[in-house]
Amino acid sequence: MEEEEERPAQETNADSAETSAAAEVAPRVPPGEPQNLSDADAFHLLLEMKLKRRRERPRLPRTVTELVAEDGSRVYVVGTAHFSDDSKRDVVKTIRAVQPDVVVVELCQYRVSMLKMDERTLLREAKELSLEKLQQAVRQNGVMSGLMQMLLLKVSAHITEQLGMAPGGEFREAFKEASKVPFCKFHLGDRPIPVTFKRAIAALSFWQKVKLAWGLCFLSDPISKDDVERCKQKDLLEQMMAEMIGEFPDLHRTIVSERDVYLTYMLRQAARRLELPRASDAEPRQCVPSVVVGVVGMGHVPGIEKNWTTDLNIQEIMTVPPPSISGRVSRLAVKATFLGLLGYGLYWMGRRTASLVLSLPAAQYCLQRVSSARPEP
Repeated sequence: MEEEEERPAQETNADSAETSAAAEVAPRVPPGEPQNLSDADAFHLLLEMKLKRRRERPRLPRTVTELVAEDGSRVYVVGTAHFSDDSKRDVVKTIRAVQPDVVVVELCQYRVSMLKMDERTLLREAKELSLEKLQQAVRQNGVMSGLMQMLLLKVSAHITEQLGMAPGGEFREAFKEASKVPFCKFHLGDRPIPVTFKRAIAALSFWQKVKLAWGLCFLSDPISKDDVERCKQKDLLEQMMAEMIGEFPDLHRTIVSERDVYLTYMLRQAARRLELPRASDAEPRQCVPSVVVGVVGMGHVPGIEKNWTTDLNIQEIMTVPPPSISGRVSRLAVKATFLGLLGYGLYWMGRRTASLVLSLPAAQYCLQRVSSARPEP
């Protein structure tokens, strides 16, 4: 793989404003003096050191896209491949270089557990698809959405098994690095996964659901690490997405385009002017542009760039449409088919078991004794 190209971050007028504002509130400790700082002084000194690091014109990986908000706040969006060591290094380097005020990741509260698990546990969990997981997915998302979630987990497990690598390593690295940056907040920026699955299922026709499920069930193509790293190239990614749009346009809209809007909205909410701390209430309030790092899959970066300057309304994409008549009929048909197959299976197993039991010598002997004991008419 070619060595990553790096680029210097663009310097804005906000840099000087941040530094000068921080200098006004941060204490100056003369050299050689005992550094007996109060909590407020230490707080200000730590903030000044953080803001000074931003003047060093960091050289960022080529997977980073810089966006600027109207108030001068900057957002560095790191486009990642979810199974990639290089993506983890890109995230670490970016956070250390820009010292953000907020880190936003492409996760929701239903997937936050992956931040707390170690790599070995996640690798084992990703490979194991149990009945308990299926029941949990059905309880969370309903029958159809739960089954679809399990099929997508099967795809993730397939990639995990092929690469020997647990997904979401870049998010865990972002969580670790954010905890090392002074005064840095960590935000979950993705739409809740039950909403995404329910809207995706509602958008597909019955035959589209069958076709998608069939394709996911029989996914077994080998995947190499080179294939994953190639996803960091925007031209290849756009080609892959174009192929998916042609086959399942409604699925692409709900799983990709709508989440682009949601991620953009959350990044813009995070990129607000930052109020500097004050030693006392008598000091005037001072605000400076904030710095945000977003960690998202590479497939979302073009959509975030496209939506960055547009008016966004996320209420529409947070609602789950009521099921259509055909959808209700298809669900009833699926349930009826499942129950019918289950009943037939139990009936067949019962007959088979009874035949086996009756063919045993002991059973034959008991039947003969019973028949001989019956009084003759």
